[in-house]
Amino acid sequence: MANGGQRRTRSERVAALELPPGRWERAWTGACNREVLARAGLSLLAATIVCCAIGAWDPPIHWRAGMQPVRYVTARVPFKQENSKATELARQRARDEAKAVFAQDAKPLVRLRADLRTTIADLTKAETLNESTRLLWKDFQPQPSKGATPPKPQDEEPQFLEFRNALGGQEKLDRLDRTLADAFASLEQHGLLASPTKTLKGPQGQGHNLEFITVYPAGSPANRQEVPVGDVILDKDKTEAIRQKLAEQLHSRDIADRVFAWLEPKLLHSDPALTTLTLDNAATKKAQDQAEAEVVPVEFSYEPGTTLAVLGESIDDAKLELLAREYRAFLGKRTLVERLIRCGSVLLIVFAAFMVCGMYTFYRQPIADAAIKSFAVTLVMAVGTVTLALWVSGDPWRAESVPVVLFGMIMAIAHSRQLALLFTGVVCWIVVISLGYELALFLLLFGTTAVASLNMGRIRTRSKLVYVGLLAGSVALLLDLALSMTASQNIGMSLLRNAGRQGLWAVAAGFIMTGLLPFIERAFGMLTDLSLLEMGDITHPLLQELVRRAPSTYNHSITVGSIAEAAADAIGARGLLCRVGAYFHDIGKMLKPGYFVENQGKEGSRHDGLAPAMSTLVIIAHIKDGADLARQHHLPQPIIDLIEQHHGTMLMEYFFDRAHTQQAADPNGSEVDESLFRYPGPKPQTKEAAVLMLSDAVESASRTLVDPTPARIEGLVGSLAQRRLEGGQFDESGLTLRELGTIERSLAMSVASIYHGRIKYPEPRSA
Repeated sequence: MANGGQRRTRSERVAALELPPGRWERAWTGACNREVLARAGLSLLAATIVCCAIGAWDPPIHWRAGMQPVRYVTARVPFKQENSKATELARQRARDEAKAVFAQDAKPLVRLRADLRTTIADLTKAETLNESTRLLWKDFQPQPSKGATPPKPQDEEPQFLEFRNALGGQEKLDRLDRTLADAFASLEQHGLLASPTKTLKGPQGQGHNLEFITVYPAGSPANRQEVPVGDVILDKDKTEAIRQKLAEQLHSRDIADRVFAWLEPKLLHSDPALTTLTLDNAATKKAQDQAEAEVVPVEFSYEPGTTLAVLGESIDDAKLELLAREYRAFLGKRTLVERLIRCGSVLLIVFAAFMVCGMYTFYRQPIADAAIKSFAVTLVMAVGTVTLALWVSGDPWRAESVPVVLFGMIMAIAHSRQLALLFTGVVCWIVVISLGYELALFLLLFGTTAVASLNMGRIRTRSKLVYVGLLAGSVALLLDLALSMTASQNIGMSLLRNAGRQGLWAVAAGFIMTGLLPFIERAFGMLTDLSLLEMGDITHPLLQELVRRAPSTYNHSITVGSIAEAAADAIGARGLLCRVGAYFHDIGKMLKPGYFVENQGKEGSRHDGLAPAMSTLVIIAHIKDGADLARQHHLPQPIIDLIEQHHGTMLMEYFFDRAHTQQAADPNGSEVDESLFRYPGPKPQTKEAAVLMLSDAVESASRTLVDPTPARIEGLVGSLAQRRLEGGQFDESGLTLRELGTIERSLAMSVASIYHGRIKYPEPRSA
C-alpha cells in the first residue's frame, strides 16, 4: 500500500496557493474595524451638527465695518436699497400731514349763553338806569364806527327803555336764547379753536395738518368727523353771520348790535381765549404713527455688475448695509438644489477632516487618547468651539479667536500638543469657511493658537497661563499686521485697532484659561503639575492618617516618590505625577498596617498563623482599600490608576512558595492555583505606572541587602526589572527597552545615594 498522499495537478497546486491580501482588501478590512466605524459615525454626527450650526447651505457674508476690499465688489443680482433720508423725510411729512384729533365740549358756549340771559334778565328788571345798572348797560354799548358821532348821555335812557321793552320778560328771553342757540349751532357742532396756528404747529417745525382736523364729542371718541380748520375758527365772516342772525330774529338791528356788543369781546378777546376743542395727544400720536407706518419706503435700484465697494476703500456702516442687502437678495435667488449641493459639499469636507483626526488618534496616540469616549468628548468640544466662535464673531466684538485659542490650550493640556495642533487646524478651518473669510484669518487663528498650544508645557504656576496668553497676544498682533500689509491694506488707525483687538483677545484667553483650569481637570480626569503640587502637600488628610497609623509605610512612600520622580524625569515622563502617586500608592495599608512587614515590630509576623491563601487576600486587599479611600476623598483618576496598577498582576512569590511547601508536605493536598496568588491588576497602562511599579519593588527589596554596595544595588534593580519584563508587566505601558535601561540606571543611582557610606566617628573618651 502506498504511504504518500494523492498527487495534485499543477493547476490545483496553483489554486491552493494563498497570497497575502491585496491593498484594497486590506483597506476594506481596516474600514470594517469596529473602532474605525465608531469614529466614522461620531465624525459624521459632528459634521452634521456643525453644518446645521453654521448654516452650510448658504455662503456666509464676510464683510465687516473697517475692512478694505482687495478687489472691486459688484452686485451679483438685482436688488433695492432703501433711501433712508428720503424715507425719513416722507415719514416726517406724513406725520406733519396727519390730522390732529380734538375732543369737542360745547359747555363754554352754553355757559356763555346762560351768562348773557342772566345779565339781560338782571338789566331789564330795572325801571330806569341807575348807578348799579349803568355798569351792566355799559357792556351793551356797541363800538361806534369810524367817523360816527358818540352817543349823548341824554340819549341813553330812551335806548335803555327800548332795549328793556325788546328783551324784557321770560318769553322774550327764551326767544333770545333760541336765537343764540341757532347762531351758535355750527360752533357747538364743530367746535371753536381760538389759536389754531399755535395749537397745530409744534416745536422744531413739527406739526399737524393745517387744513383739516378730526373732532369727536367729549366722551364719544368713536363718533369722529373730519372738519375743515376754517370751520372752527371764529373769524370776521362768522361773527358777522352771528350778528345778522340776531338781527333777523330780533327784528331790530340796534338791539342785535347791543347783544353782539356784549358777546364779541367774550368770543374774540377773552383771556383765556374761548375754545371748545381740546387736543387729544394720545389719539393724535396714534394717528401720526399710523400715517408714518403707511409710508412706502423710498428705494434705490441696483442692477447686476453695479460697483458696491471700491478697492482699498474702508467699508463704513452705510457700505456695510448696502453689501448686506445685496447678500440677502443673493440668498433669495438661490435654488433648493444649489443649497443642497453646497451643504453636502461642506458636510463631506468637515466629515473628512474629523475622520482624519479620528484615524490619527486610532493609529498614533496612546490607548487612553485613542478611546472612543475621548474622541467623542473632543468632537463635542470642537463643535462647541465652532458654534461659540460664530456667536462672538459679530461686530463690535469680533472675538472668534477666544474660543479657538481656549480649545487649543485645553487640547494641549488634556491630550498632547501634537493632537492639539491637528484638531486646532481643523477647527480653525471650519471657523474660516463658516465666516466666509479667506486664508488670512486661518493663518491668524492657527498661528495664534499654535503658539499658545506649543508653549503650554507643564503648568507648575498660575502665572504660566497668563504668560502664554501674553505671548499669544503679541504673536496675534504682529501676525494680523503682517497679513494686512501683505494684502495691501492701508496702514491707519482702523488697521492698528483691529490688530490690537486680536492681541487683546488672545491675552484674555490666557486669563480665562486660568479660571477654567480646575474645571477642565475635573472634566477630563487629568492633572496639571499645578494641581499635583497642591496634592503633594504632606498636610493632606490621607497622608496625615497614614503617618499616624503606618509611619513606616509613609516613610516607604516618601522614598519611593523621590526615586520614582528622578527615574520618570530621566525618560521624559511626568516625574511629579510619579512622586505624588507614590505618596498615595500604599494608603490602603493603613486599614491593616500590622500585616505588612515594614510596620511589624518585635511581636513578629501576623501571617505565621494564617494560611498562605488568606495572607495573600489580606495583602492584596490594600489595593482595593487604597482605591476606595482615594475615591472617598475625591482624588483624581490618574492617582487612583497608579494605586490600582503599581503591582500589576505580579505573583506573590513568598506566599506562593509557602503554599507549595505545605502542599508538598500534605499528601492529600490539592494542586496550588497560581491565579489565587497574583495581584488583580490591571497591568501598568502608562509609563508613569511602570516607573512606580519598579520603584516600589526596588525600594522594598533594597532594604533586605546586607551590604548595599552600588554593584549589588545594580544587580538587584536589574533582576527585578527583568522579572517584570519577562512577566509581561510592561507590555501595555508603552515603555521601550531603552527607556527601561534608563530607568534601571536612575533607580540604581538613587538607591545607592540613599545607602551611601558614612564616616565612623570615634567614641567619646571618658575623663
